Amino acid sequence: MSQQGEKNRGERRGPLRRYGLWIAGAAVLVTLVAMILRPKVQAVDFATVERGPLLVSLDEEGETRVRDRYVVSAPLAGRVLRIELEPGDPVMAKESVLATFQPSAPVLLDARSRAETEAQVRAAEATLGQAKAERERALAEQRFAEAELTRRQRLADDQIISKESLESAELQLDTRRQAAKASDFRVRTVQNDLAMLKVRLQDMDGEGDGADSRQPIAIRSPVDGVVLRRLRESESQVQAGEPLLEVADPSRLEIVSDFLSTDAVRIRPGQGVLIEQWGGDGVLRGTVRRVEPSGFTKISALGVEEQRVNVIIDLEDPRSAWDALGDGFRVEVRVIIWQGDDVLQVPTSALFRHGEGWAVFAEQAGKAALVEVQVGQRNALAAQIIDGLEAGSRVIVHPADSIEDGVAVSERDLG
Repeated sequence: MSQQGEKNRGERRGPLRRYGLWIAGAAVLVTLVAMILRPKVQAVDFATVERGPLLVSLDEEGETRVRDRYVVSAPLAGRVLRIELEPGDPVMAKESVLATFQPSAPVLLDARSRAETEAQVRAAEATLGQAKAERERALAEQRFAEAELTRRQRLADDQIISKESLESAELQLDTRRQAAKASDFRVRTVQNDLAMLKVRLQDMDGEGDGADSRQPIAIRSPVDGVVLRRLRESESQVQAGEPLLEVADPSRLEIVSDFLSTDAVRIRPGQGVLIEQWGGDGVLRGTVRRVEPSGFTKISALGVEEQRVNVIIDLEDPRSAWDALGDGFRVEVRVIIWQGDDVLQVPTSALFRHGEGWAVFAEQAGKAALVEVQVGQRNALAAQIIDGLEAGSRVIVHPADSIEDGVAVSERDLG
């Protein structure tokens, strides 16, 4: 009986073992399938939605230049003596001798040449009259700007007008003063040209003592400033009107930058400018003075024709801050077209197109959530969020194609 019972119990345990193995195998298979089908956690980079300053600008390369450049030329045909002045040497108006000129022997004019020279004298006299009229107009506009600034200062003291209105009047007065100064320089230059023409007419007519007509002529500087370029150095024979030197006032420096015409329409006089990469420490500040009304065609580095417009910028910082800058120096300018101090913003790398608008992937409970947002102003790094997100939220930057709504995400380990 005992052997028969053992045999019966063994036969009953056999099927149970097989059933147990099947169940265990099925459990392992289900576990493997679940692991395969389970969504993988995507490693991503996060950025926090925050408030802060935001600046939108149009960036372009620029070049410095002096505002008033004077080319000193030979008044007559003759021999110019060696010019000792070097570029950068200071000169004083009506005192510093730029060049010494030895006129050629007098040559009598024929009727036609005399008529041409007399016509040049009359034209120079008319130009002088026009220059004097422009100077009077500039002085009148300066007086008006001074009165307008005084009036606005009283209104600002009574808090009737804004600070921006007062600053606009100050800028207008400074512009009028500079215009009056430039018009005065223009009168001096025309006076010098007229005097040279009269000397030429008298000398070539053979009037006066022949010895006196051969006396050396000292050409003096028309303005206070420095020598920009020396166009002729050694003693040599020159023709009338041949350029000898360029002089200018280096403190009257401006910046010219050519922008695409599609960008230039967004620029207005009075807008602030940041001047960077100029070779010195820090960032210089400037103001747009003028957007030229006429554009021109320029070939880009890629060989593409572009319509460009010159924008003229004045430096606002004192000269001590940019004293190392000179004529023809390269700079980079950023014209500020919009700025805010407390702006809700996200990195532009978190934005992507969704339908007709914009969207981001925000983190919600460890998963990516598609959130549509309304975007305002933006630059290359950040964008203003008008609606859709709150400060402190985390968004995914540079979302990959594998990121979808509801996908589990975790911050990438950069260690």
